[in-house]
Amino acid sequence: MQSPVRFSSCRGVAFEIKPHADPFAIASPTENESRSSSKRAWFPWLQSSSRVFPNSSIQRSMSRPSSHFCDLDLDDEDETSDDDFELERLEEGKDEEKEEKPIFPSASKREQTVPKPARKQESRLSVILLDQGLFTVYKRLFVVCLTLNIIGLVLAATGHFPYARNRAALFSIANILALTLCRSEAVLRVVFWLAVKVLGRSWIPIPVKTATTSLLQSLGGIHSSCGISSVAWLIYALVLTLKNRENTSIEIIVVASIILSLLCLSCLAAFPLVRHLHHNVFERFHRFCGWTALGLLWAFIILTISYDPITKSYSKELGSRLIRQQEFWFTVAITILIIIPWLTVRRVPVRVSAPSGHASIIKFEGGVKAGILGRISPSPFSEWHAFGIISDAKTEHMMLAGAVGDFTKSLVSNPPTHLWVRQVHFAGLPYLVNMYNRALLVATGSGICVFLSFLLQPCSADVCVLWVTKGVEQNFGKEIKEMMSGHPKDKVIVHDTAVLGRPNVSQMSVDAAKRWGAEVVIVTSNPEGSRDVVNACKGAGIPAFGPIWDS
Repeated sequence: MQSPVRFSSCRGVAFEIKPHADPFAIASPTENESRSSSKRAWFPWLQSSSRVFPNSSIQRSMSRPSSHFCDLDLDDEDETSDDDFELERLEEGKDEEKEEKPIFPSASKREQTVPKPARKQESRLSVILLDQGLFTVYKRLFVVCLTLNIIGLVLAATGHFPYARNRAALFSIANILALTLCRSEAVLRVVFWLAVKVLGRSWIPIPVKTATTSLLQSLGGIHSSCGISSVAWLIYALVLTLKNRENTSIEIIVVASIILSLLCLSCLAAFPLVRHLHHNVFERFHRFCGWTALGLLWAFIILTISYDPITKSYSKELGSRLIRQQEFWFTVAITILIIIPWLTVRRVPVRVSAPSGHASIIKFEGGVKAGILGRISPSPFSEWHAFGIISDAKTEHMMLAGAVGDFTKSLVSNPPTHLWVRQVHFAGLPYLVNMYNRALLVATGSGICVFLSFLLQPCSADVCVLWVTKGVEQNFGKEIKEMMSGHPKDKVIVHDTAVLGRPNVSQMSVDAAKRWGAEVVIVTSNPEGSRDVVNACKGAGIPAFGPIWDS
């Protein structure tokens, strides 16, 4: 049985996983009527399912839809088989040709494609979860943070850390504050800006810059570890409370137990298999369980501070007591960090165009700096989708969305006039390109949107862009093609697989990085492609980074 539509994301790249028998087939329309995007409910999952493509659907794309908008359509139109269900290996096929080619080669001179070699099929999920390595910076941060918390728990339980034993709930709240900081887009925007300002100087050693890039890219490891640690500390606090129940109230125990249950649900929903295979389930559980737990945390603090174990009653004089408690100030900070992004949510007018059935271009007012990403939503309490932003930093910016899932396909078949946005854009891995002097940016498919701004506006980094895709103008339109045109041949390299056939992307990246003298390589591709390019560059002694799909 085929799996249902699933959504997953990475830092700076959003994608939807939609496996089916033929990954290159045009989806047949369903029977239900599609609803207008400008009138979508805030809780659309409570409504009946809608049709994505009506009978008056879009025209067939030059390339068949893939299961990831950064995937490459590398095969000929008549070469479809059941083996194509799995992700195509990017490392196989033709190597980059020795002689120079124009940026956009003529389709009339298409090379003869070589027969497809036998390939070992790999699960996309196994690449995401396993093949990125057991000792990544993300996992190291996770282990270090969890180890510190375990040591603290053991010391508290054995009586060697009396402060933690007496304030176990405070340690749980402190972990929640830490995980919130690691995911606060407003805080991280400032942190990334400071990193670029302080370290983006030519005399700063490259190892310092790459270590900072690895750390900032992998803060999700601290986020995940603090989530588990907060549960452990709260369990410990609840056990101590139950052992000393004569000095507490049943209300405090009940509220603490509900908070613990909600935190456990959030952690289970964030488990990688659930997060990557059922992303909407993860997102809604994480959001609504978190909000409910925060409300109950306020109730817990008020109850514990106002309860008098001697009189077995609650005091009405809370003001002076509250401001003297660390738990109160930690919870205030958590509340502010959670509220900030929602204060910037707005429903804004957009202009959506679809050069083909493969992708849509969404335009917004206002210029944006290079390397910044944004989130859009048809209904803000339901789902958010992150995309790279294309802008010349002047009057407008745009997003390039590959039509691979229900939401992104609806942008093509039923373009909305308005979308919800978070006006505070966030910084991810692409923003850290500004920290380096010379960088190679490697993209496949619609992943180019993350890097186009570096060609359209002045940036501190001197970049070379390598783009491997199929049918540039047919799939992405003249506007995107013009953005890639007019640059020196050594600065912009476009490999159109519809003309030149399947490339060896990893070797192309290594060769281009050496020619350019790149200090770092940043890649945006599918999980397997990103892994292979990063590994090949590191093997050649060139620092390289790609999305880590940590959330």
